[in-house]
Amino acid sequence: MKRLFLTLTAVAFLAVGCGNGNGSNNNSGSEAVEDTDSETPSASSDNSTEAPPTDDSWKENKGIGPVKTLKTPLAATPDAAMAAEGKELFINYCSSCHKVNRNFLGPMPKGILERRTPEWVMNMIMNPEEMRKKDPIAKKLHEQYPSIMTDYKLKEDQVRAILEYFRTLE
Repeated sequence: MKRLFLTLTAVAFLAVGCGNGNGSNNNSGSEAVEDTDSETPSASSDNSTEAPPTDDSWKENKGIGPVKTLKTPLAATPDAAMAAEGKELFINYCSSCHKVNRNFLGPMPKGILERRTPEWVMNMIMNPEEMRKKDPIAKKLHEQYPSIMTDYKLKEDQVRAILEYFRTLE
């Protein structure tokens, strides 16, 4: 029953897409997470990875939103159970616009913690509208990826699980 609910929820979210109204992506399930080459090209000007920042200013940027500091600091290795939950959440909510290994309608999450603070990542997921309008990094990303990120109103523990999943991608 729970699996059926998750599947139906995923289908509904995929039908909505990334909030840009085009509904052009019809992938679902784990293949959407692992997909690397059979989709529409990235919305970015090229299909390369996001360049690492040239200075360390990003290391001080925690974004705008409810996460000021992590309630549970990052452990040396990712928590496997939390990462598994995060992968499911990523598949259900994020994979229609984000591909693990390449840029698509939004930037890829692989290596994100080499470019952003954990707090920034969580705030971007939890507070995308305000981040897009006020955060300098998010503003620049919106220029590169004009699709507007959907606010799914995820709870902090859900977003923390997604962050833990991202840590396994590095």
